[in-house]
Amino acid sequence: MISLLQSVEIKLGIRCVSGSISSGPGFPRLSQRFRTTPVRRRRSSSCSCSSTKSAMAATDSKIVHPPVAKKVKHELQMFGDVRVDHYYWLRDDSRSNPEMLDYIRQENAYTDFIMSETKHLEDKIFAELRGRIKEDDISAPIRKGPYYYYERTLEGREYVQHCRRLVQNDGHVPSVHDIMATGTDAPPEHVILDENVKAKEHAYYSIGAFKVSPNHKLVAYAEDTKGDEIYTIYVMNADTCSPVGEPLVGVTSYLEWAGDEALLYITMDEILRPDKVWFHKLGTDQSTDSCLYHEKDDMFSLDLEASESKKYLFVGSESKTTRSIFYLDISKPENGLMALTPRSEGIDTSVSHRGNHFFIKRRSEEAFNSEILACPLNDVNATTMLLPHRESVKIQDIRLFSAHLVVYEREKDLPRVTFYSLPAVGEPLQSLQGGQTVDFIDSVYSVEPEESQFSSSILRFCYSSLRTPTSTYDYDMNTGVSVLKKIETVLGGFDSSNYVTKREWARAQDGTHVPISLAYRKDLVKLDGSDPLLLYGYGSYEICVDPSFKSSRLSLLDRGFIYAIAHIRGGGEMGRKWYENGKYLQKKNTFTDFIDCAEHLMEKKYTTKEKLCINGRSAGGLLIGAVINMRPDLFKVAVAGVPFVDVVTTMLDPTIPLTTSEWEEWGDPRKEEFYYYMKSYSPVDNVKAQKYPAILITAGLNDPRVLYSEPAKFVAKLREMKTDEDLLLFKCEMGAGHFSKSGRFEKLQEDAFTYTFILKILNMVPAPHD
Repeated sequence: MISLLQSVEIKLGIRCVSGSISSGPGFPRLSQRFRTTPVRRRRSSSCSCSSTKSAMAATDSKIVHPPVAKKVKHELQMFGDVRVDHYYWLRDDSRSNPEMLDYIRQENAYTDFIMSETKHLEDKIFAELRGRIKEDDISAPIRKGPYYYYERTLEGREYVQHCRRLVQNDGHVPSVHDIMATGTDAPPEHVILDENVKAKEHAYYSIGAFKVSPNHKLVAYAEDTKGDEIYTIYVMNADTCSPVGEPLVGVTSYLEWAGDEALLYITMDEILRPDKVWFHKLGTDQSTDSCLYHEKDDMFSLDLEASESKKYLFVGSESKTTRSIFYLDISKPENGLMALTPRSEGIDTSVSHRGNHFFIKRRSEEAFNSEILACPLNDVNATTMLLPHRESVKIQDIRLFSAHLVVYEREKDLPRVTFYSLPAVGEPLQSLQGGQTVDFIDSVYSVEPEESQFSSSILRFCYSSLRTPTSTYDYDMNTGVSVLKKIETVLGGFDSSNYVTKREWARAQDGTHVPISLAYRKDLVKLDGSDPLLLYGYGSYEICVDPSFKSSRLSLLDRGFIYAIAHIRGGGEMGRKWYENGKYLQKKNTFTDFIDCAEHLMEKKYTTKEKLCINGRSAGGLLIGAVINMRPDLFKVAVAGVPFVDVVTTMLDPTIPLTTSEWEEWGDPRKEEFYYYMKSYSPVDNVKAQKYPAILITAGLNDPRVLYSEPAKFVAKLREMKTDEDLLLFKCEMGAGHFSKSGRFEKLQEDAFTYTFILKILNMVPAPHD
């Protein structure tokens, strides 16, 4: 075991990229509905105790009531079962129905009114969040050929600049000790693209791909200006920033260079399923592009990536259980796509390349945690086992180098990085032996692969934990030397030693032990049951929600909160079986695991029902909707972001984006067994006349993954049915999609709003002068 932190001195007074309230992963594929003062204050008469009832009263002698959506009877019948959806009319795929838009705006106005009395706290928290960020900063430069590439942020600006500088002494062998020169004698910085300039014309702006051509003369980037994840690709001269050719419209963010003069990209069908891969020759019209493959099976979606060697492009055709691979030899594009791994039900493959071999990560029913094989380029059927399947270790990802193979693994809910030396190209490949593992110091942590140089021995990855800011390391696999290249600066006196991270294990109803990651400030919490706690959960798509650092979360920890992540079934933290035991007809395990984690935390005196807050987004919003129907008595505050809550109706409608491809995730309700099972937990279908906790629900009008109408219907039905007077607020962003607003400060404002809502419900709002 090689200790990563033995070779560098880390000074933790510095920064991490700010993030949302969630701990979830970043941008998943569109093929899934994923679909985030050191002195403790005591309550006194000077505090504004903003109870739910008082929040309903206006200060100007006016009473503002929650909006009431009209009811229009709409019957949905299946297997002789009739469901009546009075709020079905809220769905308008054109987003133009005046009556629907008026209702959404009423909900937003009501939310703004209710939260106006705590605006002073929201502004204070936003100032805290922004104050922790070093606004003028750069990412860790990555060397590619003769240049260092990096992103720069500027003070007061929402978006990044994409930059590069020439490498001095380009001829020398790359080293972990290399530093990009920035002095007066250094090569000048060149701004290739300034997103701030592009974003001026749009309320929403996001670049989904930024790809430099192999000869470094051109850049292709994919731009989304609505949040609907329908992109336009632009090509520009990297030096002059002048456009090259006409843009490619109506595409996904899947984009790769096929040499210096051609691109591969993917388009979607009418339900936003990536279904066609195209070859585009620069200087030609998009209408003349060649379709290399059309995936006609609506259970499958396409994706695209380049090999680390940059010699091959791989097109994956995947469902939720099966994945096959085609490849394009960039040196012979006229050959088109060639089949590499055939489609076989239940077999999932991903591929990379080195020398005269393809390397294949393969999952099957028998090798459910995956195995690694290799095959010659000229005989893809002649495979050699390199790393066999292990029941207790899940192979998450592999990265290839000219002389090494890096395996990202998981065991007992913890990620691991293991690397192996490979024989020289041309020598026989045999079973891998003598792998070396990087060791980490935190008890719970996150580690993610970063782009590295294939021809070098330098592995780059990002490490963080609930108390350790995101840290970029270069690790030399030949010498064992690691160098910290960048640690995200956290301003405002942050000291990681003030915080504790730990692991708990809750016992589920069926005896399964479910891991929980926790963090808190050790000088503020009492651990006697009196502390407020925010519990986050996701539990779908085999996604691993590892405990990573978010600087915005400090505004809760520094107010005495405990932050916890329930690593429930349906996720991938404990291996493939962990996922399979939380999907299909076992989906309810996801929800009962979360409830059991909540009860465990109370039993261990981390919190009480009156202090327990819960949060989840997208499929995690489904989790929140399900558990507040099942156990509303257990939680004080519930926050559901862009929640997938109308499960049965959505999954019965193949015209809705993602539906067909997700029958292998949730089940196909056109089959009676799945219909009744899904109906038994679908949040919209299970709202009943009972007391609920205080609830905040968010949505994006342009969301292609979870239609805005799902959370809107859930809110309308909750308003109709619930018997309590606790707050229910709905906030719909009118110009954004699944990932909400696009600017970095705009995202902080959303965190500040959410935190303020939580503190409001817990009566933790100080008077304006405090």
